[in-house]
Amino acid sequence: MTDDNRPIDDAALRQAMHRVRTEVDKAVVGQAGTVTGLLVSLLARGHVLLEGVPGVAKTLVVRSFARALGLDTKRVQFTPDLMPGDVTGSLVYDARTGEFDFRAGPVFTHILLADEINRTPPKTQAALLEAMEERQVSADGVSRTLPDPFLVAATQNPIEHEGTYSLPEAQLDRFLMKLVVGMPERDAEVSVLRRHAQGFSPRELTGVEAVVSAEEIRAAQHAAAAVEVTDDVLGYVVDLARATRQSPSVELGASPRASTGLLAAAKAWAWLNASTAVTPDHVQTMLVPVWRHRLQLRPDAQMEGVSADAVLTSVVQQTRVPI
Repeated sequence: MTDDNRPIDDAALRQAMHRVRTEVDKAVVGQAGTVTGLLVSLLARGHVLLEGVPGVAKTLVVRSFARALGLDTKRVQFTPDLMPGDVTGSLVYDARTGEFDFRAGPVFTHILLADEINRTPPKTQAALLEAMEERQVSADGVSRTLPDPFLVAATQNPIEHEGTYSLPEAQLDRFLMKLVVGMPERDAEVSVLRRHAQGFSPRELTGVEAVVSAEEIRAAQHAAAAVEVTDDVLGYVVDLARATRQSPSVELGASPRASTGLLAAAKAWAWLNASTAVTPDHVQTMLVPVWRHRLQLRPDAQMEGVSADAVLTSVVQQTRVPI
């Protein structure tokens, strides 16, 4: 609904979401898939783990995305000495009143950029669990609601392991998607250099403007959640999940939470593509980014170089598609 209680047209909402991608393109080159993944996750009310080597614009993508959405964003550089209260907030003694007051941490924002999340111990990583799942922070027996919309975009470096801590399975499971941010193609990299030669500054982002409102985002989330799903498609999602559990390369397959996450992402993707119902194609498109971080491969499969992406691709090929 708009401020004057008029319903927001579904087509207009969809156009607004597409404008977000166009606006981010003003600052980021060659990462259209990453931006689309962020948008789908936002519509599905999920969170995103961005994995890529340094220098591929992971942070820039998130900052530009937040700017185009017109939402408040905060960045936390995760380090080994970071404490849970540094993220969620803590109780501070007020000498004037003689009482403890809660000082909100950086998690109280619309988009939280958790930079290099695997550089902090699991104790601090776990501080985000309640925020990501329940969208609230509890301290001293009081639960405080986080802003709406709320999205955590975390980054990690896949090649540097010294001084890092692997994310626990429970933490990984809270991320709707894991997006692999790769190196840009040659033409895209030339465009990056051309922009910098013309004076582009990734720190200022003066060319990126807000093109939607928080109200429109919430309306788009409701519209995406309302996309229809047939029993055949629901059964297809379950069959895919069961196939991962039966794969000889997999020690721990997709859980029911993984299935619900895939369904939410498929509904958001269908809505973005102006579909009135989820199809198997929508499910297949979202399968790898939603499930790649949820599979635990057997040690022998890892030694043979088998990847979660390859397992999921095989699962899609071998699972019967409802007609």
